[in-house]
Order: sequence, then structure tokens, then C-alpha cells
Amino acid sequence: MEIVVDDLSGRAIAAFLDEHVRQMRTTTPPESKHALDLDALRGPEVTFWTVLDDGGVVGCGALRRLTPTHAELKSMRTSPARQRGGIASLLLEHIIGEARRTGLARLSLETGSGAFFLPARRLYEKFGFRECAPFGDYGPDPLSTFMTRQL
Repeated sequence: MEIVVDDLSGRAIAAFLDEHVRQMRTTTPPESKHALDLDALRGPEVTFWTVLDDGGVVGCGALRRLTPTHAELKSMRTSPARQRGGIASLLLEHIIGEARRTGLARLSLETGSGAFFLPARRLYEKFGFRECAPFGDYGPDPLSTFMTRQL
């Protein structure tokens, strides 16, 4: 398996992210969906990583800088066929290491509060994230769980 910084120009990652957005639409109403589109993920404040296995996309994740020392974890996804295989843990460990290396002091995230998102919340808790108040441009949302951790 290989984790690479991705410029999001390839068709495979575009299709992978499109599938992610379609899946989120089935679990989350539009007013509570906070996934970034491809153009937003290509912004200068975002670093995006793709996880490849045998040349195929099996996972992805991104960091969006909010301030010089605080970033938001975005677009974490594992291929449904590869879930519970350690890909998300491998990627999250990599992203946390890169965040430290680049001088970030805090990481935060927003994920769903429903049962569908429970495995994600458990993963984040395993890596030291704890629930917090909304951050950045987010407001209170009963369908969202906000989490943060110091580095």
C-alpha cells in the first residue's frame, strides 16, 4: 500500500470522491452535508492524500488549514470493499504525522452523529480526538459531531 499526495487530476480519485458524495447524500440531508467538492479540495489551503493498493484507489483523506496552527480533517474515506482492513488507521496515522511535521498544533473534524458514522467516530477516538464545540465556520447541528485533538 502507498499513500501519496494527490493533485486530484486523475479520473480514479474523482470517481472515488463522487461515490463518497453520493453515499453521504443517502445518509445526510443537504443542509448537514459538509463534504468539499473537487474544486474546493484543490484549494491552496488543502493537502490531499490518496491511498493506493496495486494501483487502485482504496482510501483518501485531506487536511484543510484553518489557521497557521489549526487544520480540519476532510474527505476521510475507505473503499467499502476494504473497510475494517486498517486502511483508515494507516492513513490517519500518516496525516497526523504530516500535520506535526508541518507545525500544526491542533486537528479538528466534523462527522455525522448518526449510527452510520459510529465506526468513524470510534476510529477518531482511538487516535485521541474528543468531542468539541463547532469550530471554524460550522454552527450547531444535531446531525454533526465535532471532534478535536492537540498534537
